[in-house]
Amino acid sequence: MHFFWIRSGFRRKGWLPVLIALCLSMIESLAQDTTLPENAGSTNSLQVFSGVNAPTRGAWQKHLTLGPGDILAFSLFGYPDLTRPQVVVGPDGRVSYLQAMNILATGLTVDELRAKFDEELSKYYRAPRTIIVPQAIRSKKIYLLGKVVNKGVYYLDRPLTVIEAVAQAQGLEAGFLQSGTVELADLPRSFVLRDGKRLPVDFERLFLQGDLSQNVFLEPEDYLYFPSTLDNAIYVLGEVASPGPVPISPQMSAIKAITSRGGFTPRAYRSRVLVVRGSFNQPKTFVLDTAAVLAGQVTDFQLEPKDIVYISQRPWSKALELMDLAARAYLNAMLVTWTGENIRLIDDPLIK
Repeated sequence: MHFFWIRSGFRRKGWLPVLIALCLSMIESLAQDTTLPENAGSTNSLQVFSGVNAPTRGAWQKHLTLGPGDILAFSLFGYPDLTRPQVVVGPDGRVSYLQAMNILATGLTVDELRAKFDEELSKYYRAPRTIIVPQAIRSKKIYLLGKVVNKGVYYLDRPLTVIEAVAQAQGLEAGFLQSGTVELADLPRSFVLRDGKRLPVDFERLFLQGDLSQNVFLEPEDYLYFPSTLDNAIYVLGEVASPGPVPISPQMSAIKAITSRGGFTPRAYRSRVLVVRGSFNQPKTFVLDTAAVLAGQVTDFQLEPKDIVYISQRPWSKALELMDLAARAYLNAMLVTWTGENIRLIDDPLIK
């Protein structure tokens, strides 16, 4: 039996390229004009973390809306005794101040909410001027899951990059195994999930090579997931009875893996089953005719640890057609599996 213990990944030499790149970037920004170009880019594109190439505000920042948990300071111009320094937007997204009760704040900007309070308070005061100042933004969150030291939910109360988010979580997990250092985060399969889709971020280039073009700015409801290098399970996804992981075992084949997840659904397209191997950014793909395998016409396909087996419900000709669907199904399965094993972190999140 092997034993290992965990420590923060920030002490490992893998972070050295990132730190060097950050220092060089800061020096460059001081030496050059810091004026932003007209097309400085949105948060959806990859941006270098430096003063010269820093992106403009994202759409969520340009139109910053309020939500449950946000803390606001209310006052009424000319009435200093009516100041309320900390008013919390309730779980239902509503907030009250003076005679204006249960005003819906969710989805509104501060200016829009101010106008609503002015309108409501005009029934009780002559030409009221409500002053609303945000004290803390708690409704915008990101999720750091997997092999980071402090997993959980974090407030996105300022522009935040991937590196800054991982830093808030105290770095990536690492450990010692038989007197050697073990990287516990599987960088080739780590991902940022936004609106159900994976962003094209190469974590190996970012953390091991210091390539800051991969250091994207995060947006509300982004998921950062760092799977474990110790997890060698195979994932069977798509049109099977029970999609999910299959523990690796000697001579694990595609048919055996599919059978272990309950077999095909009636809608499964069995003539072209996709097997994805390797990292998300440079995957290898294999196509298997499981109908021919079951008929004894061809041999079964031998799987390797971390392979993804994806069964579509419709005919397809090129692997690239299914790659996005397969990757999305894998990401969702990983999140569901990890969250199920660590449900406490969602029910009682580690909010910083």
